[in-house]
Amino acid sequence: MPCPSATFTVWASAWLVGAAAPDDVLDALAPWADAHDVQAADSDTAQLTSLPAPGAPVSSVTFLLAALRRATAGHGAAGPARLVLTAPGDARGLPGPGVFSTAATMAGEGVLFPETGPGGGLGIVPTTVADGVLRWTVYRVLDPGPPPEFVALTHAERDLRDQVRQSASVLTSLGVARHRPGVREEIAAALRARPASLWPAGMPQQSLRVLQHADEVEAILAAAKIDDPGGALSASAAGARREALRPIETAVRVARRAAVAEAVRVLASSPLV
Repeated sequence: MPCPSATFTVWASAWLVGAAAPDDVLDALAPWADAHDVQAADSDTAQLTSLPAPGAPVSSVTFLLAALRRATAGHGAAGPARLVLTAPGDARGLPGPGVFSTAATMAGEGVLFPETGPGGGLGIVPTTVADGVLRWTVYRVLDPGPPPEFVALTHAERDLRDQVRQSASVLTSLGVARHRPGVREEIAAALRARPASLWPAGMPQQSLRVLQHADEVEAILAAAKIDDPGGALSASAAGARREALRPIETAVRVARRAAVAEAVRVLASSPLV
């Protein structure tokens, strides 16, 4: 699953503390789509953020950054941006019930700025609206929900490394490599095709390692999920394959959240101003 939200979480956080310029943010997002536009989810959010309401001409990421700056100005330090990654049965990191939580769940990702002022926070969800066009929809978040689950990056990295080894065993035991001899080439091609990730100066090396490992495991997962065109796997075997891969999918989400959270923490504590 592509994750432009991880890119935006890190770069927007860096920009808010003076560790990046707006053009740096735009350059980092460029690999994810040919064009990026921005819109408020409803008229109330549009009035709060000065971003276009539904039905009005869309805006740009530059104006989104300006809206985040205005939202945090005069309210002290904003709460750290939070990467939201969800899946059926895994709602960790979501705020309280609301339209942002629903949209992030449908998209599988989002960015939460939980404390932008006394009126609550802002949530942002990217979705593909046309070929090569990624739209960032901004939501008002009144209930930030419980504090996010803390996972030490060292623990997340170790677990993900274990899953890298386990994933190869799962592919073998489920016969994926046997039924599709070119699966390793598929994995390599998927990694080459993935948008190049650009990160700010000062990005923690451990976060970079974990994010790279997450990409690798995700490519393996994508290959493992492809149904065998020859029908070699029975329905029960396919179900067993999905269940076997579920813990690996969870490990990827946990690792990405932990890596991004650590990057946000480090960048916020040592702004380049």
